[in-house]
Amino acid sequence: MVKRSGGVFIVNDHADIAKAVDADGVHLGQDDLPLEYGRKILGRDKLIGISTHSVEQAREAEAAGADYIGFGPLFPTTTKEAGPYQGTEMLRLVRKAVALPVLAIGGVRSDNLAEAMRAGADGVAVISAVLSAPDPGSAAHDLIKSINTFRSTTNR
Repeated sequence: MVKRSGGVFIVNDHADIAKAVDADGVHLGQDDLPLEYGRKILGRDKLIGISTHSVEQAREAEAAGADYIGFGPLFPTTTKEAGPYQGTEMLRLVRKAVALPVLAIGGVRSDNLAEAMRAGADGVAVISAVLSAPDPGSAAHDLIKSINTFRSTTNR
């Protein structure tokens, strides 16, 4: 279903499950399985993303062979306790430090998504913006609309 729609299916935290369901890849946090072991499980053809919270962690993830990084939490969020939010200035520094695609995560909503993209995010990952909304379908639609509006006005 995901492949037919053009989507990418990434499993969070569990490379073994990603392999079992033939996902496109896995996203690993700083306290999860090390990237090298995720690569042994999934092979070279699958995506592995790494959560990062600093320029140093982003550089380490790139050097270790990550395919993309998740950076955050960008804005205040109650979804996870990942320390203080990093803000868009830190995202700008990360963007300059790595060549990998950077996904902003943490507190991203349709009303601040463009701010994250202007700061250098190639995309976003969201949880509470959709799952905490009274109408998750509408919330997802609003996020897509915000991305499309940003891209149409910036050619990115």
